[in-house]
Parts: sequence; structure tokens; C-alpha cells
Amino acid sequence: MTLTRGLRVRLAVDLRVTGTVTVAGDPAEEPAAVAGALLLGEGTEGTVERVDAPEEPRPDPEAAEYERLSSLLESFGAQMPAASRERLEEQVRGLEPAWEAYRGRRPVVTARVRLDGGLVLERVRGDVLTAA
Repeated sequence: MTLTRGLRVRLAVDLRVTGTVTVAGDPAEEPAAVAGALLLGEGTEGTVERVDAPEEPRPDPEAAEYERLSSLLESFGAQMPAASRERLEEQVRGLEPAWEAYRGRRPVVTARVRLDGGLVLERVRGDVLTAA
């Protein structure tokens, strides 16, 4: 799912927000914890207010070739002669390590989400959200 501003989303998992929860206005040097954790249940809905997507690194030639060939296989593999399809599948398998290495370098896209109950989640990873 691609996160965009204004998109309605829901939490795909339960979230536990931990740390020191203090009363607003308490002196910063003497925070007194008033709660141990905040739990947000799976299915809680909200709206994406902002998407923070760092610039993505350019794929190296092997990763770009993997992307091109796997797209070709997905789109036309069923129509290809068996030998051509098998050869293409073999090429795609050979390029998988380069693709995985590229995916490991990709920055994490996060979002600011205002939940329907008024809570705001900052820097939420896209993999814990689904479209509502």
C-alpha cells in the first residue's frame, strides 16, 4: 500500500506505546509517570496527515534488471513458451540477491496519522497500516 496524504487507514496490529507518560505542564526535570503504557488496538482507524519518504537510492544495474525481468515474467509469463519462461525464471532467481540487497538499502517510509479518537501517531511505518 502506498501512503498518501488524506488516505484513511487502520492499524493492522496492536501497538503498545511505552516510555514515560507525564502530565502536560509538569516540569521537565521532574517527570512523574502517570501511566505505564498506552495500548492502541488493531483496527483503530485514522487519516494520514503527512508522509515522510526519504529519497530512495537508485538501484544498481542488477537490481533494476531484476525488477524489469520479474515484471515481464508476471505480465507475460503465462503466454510464453515453456522453455522461454523457464529461462526467464532462472534469470530472475539469479538476480534475487542483488534485489534483496537493494531492498535492504531502501529508506523506511513513515507517516503522521491522526486517529479518529484524537491521538496522533508520528513516524508510523507503513507496514503496520492498511487501507480502511
